[in-house]
Amino acid sequence: MENNKISVGLDIGTTKIVAMIGRKNEYGKAEILGIGKSKSLGVHRGVVNNITQTIQSIQQAVQEAEAESGLKIKDVTVGIAGQHIRSLQHSDYITRANSELVIDEDDIDRLINQVHKLVMLPGEEIIHVLPQEYKVDGQAEIKEPIGMYGGRLEANFHVVVGQVSSIRNIGRCVKSSGLELEGITLEPLASANAVLSQEEKEAGVALIDIGGGTTDLAVFKDGIIRHTAVIPFGGNVITEDIKEGCSIIEKQAELLKIKFGSAWPGENKDNEIVSIPGLRGREPKEITLKNLSKIIHARVVEIIEQVYVEIKNYGHEEQKKKLIAGIVLTGGGAQLKHLKQLVEYITGMDTRIGFPNEHLAGDSDEEVASPLFATAVGLVMDGLKRQERKRIEIEALEEAEAESNEEAIIEEEEIVQPKKERKSFLDKLTERVKDFLDNAE
Repeated sequence: MENNKISVGLDIGTTKIVAMIGRKNEYGKAEILGIGKSKSLGVHRGVVNNITQTIQSIQQAVQEAEAESGLKIKDVTVGIAGQHIRSLQHSDYITRANSELVIDEDDIDRLINQVHKLVMLPGEEIIHVLPQEYKVDGQAEIKEPIGMYGGRLEANFHVVVGQVSSIRNIGRCVKSSGLELEGITLEPLASANAVLSQEEKEAGVALIDIGGGTTDLAVFKDGIIRHTAVIPFGGNVITEDIKEGCSIIEKQAELLKIKFGSAWPGENKDNEIVSIPGLRGREPKEITLKNLSKIIHARVVEIIEQVYVEIKNYGHEEQKKKLIAGIVLTGGGAQLKHLKQLVEYITGMDTRIGFPNEHLAGDSDEEVASPLFATAVGLVMDGLKRQERKRIEIEALEEAEAESNEEAIIEEEEIVQPKKERKSFLDKLTERVKDFLDNAE
């Protein structure tokens, strides 16, 4: 199998690092060929804070995925999240020199590049500029202005901002693990691509990805991403609280949470007790499930309320912006019992658990389709899309060259310029990070 048909997603999380290898099958679905995961040690709240440990964890995950698939991994698509990500709304306009010509890609590029010149806080960089809707000469609500006439082109943008140093550190870890950075993607976007259907994005939906160290939010409406946020706590704070509240070690707290944890205290009877072996010859501890779920409940409520504030910031309460499809929960934290009911109770919005099987091949492993791997699956899909774009570009170039060879007699100026694909910001960002790393060597 050719290596250029496969894509590798690398999800560098706070609790685990996942390397996932996938390819497109003949039905256009993603088929997962190998998966490797390792405990993530050098990441805190989605931000790398120990490069050496992160590199070891990445290599371990990559080796596992290589062993399972029998393929060598070279290029990876990496996700970024973390507490430093914030987003803002911004509108901007350009005045076109010649309104006799129709609006084309270049005009949109000019407008988008203008947004890139926004002044950010020191150390911050724009990661994504996502156009919402356009206005041409004051005519509003235009989805696609290309091909229209007009002198003034304006648009509302959703701008996602992050810390340069954090992004570079991730690039550094990938490079030092002996891998090439093929692309960088915002994790909430990757997870959304993996678990949401197009209908949900049209109707309006909030995707909540509860990870170990962060909870990511992406809000869609009318098929366009409207809001993103990263809330700096996830499943880890729940485990921490169980550890403190029950005076047990972290490993036991994590197991308790997964095996017996529930987000709804009313479910457990007072007499349900779990006994936990004591450390080195000490008495075992007895913990009532009611207390356990009270601890979990308090933390989960806190996380969900913060997310709900962000959903309200987007404007969910306005009629026009209502999220008809409600909420989709994904990520490892989505596996908590009775979480769906609790979220519905707090927000009053319809809720479902999102499994990343929306675009997976039918015969994929049960394991891969777990909410735990939503981000990784999304990153693989992103890599596949990127390759598709590259292939199209290369073919366009080759065609243009072939044509220009045939017509070599004609004046040089008339060589056909292949239509260039608009580069997404992430591609530009990836290039910048790559350049930076190459120069830093």
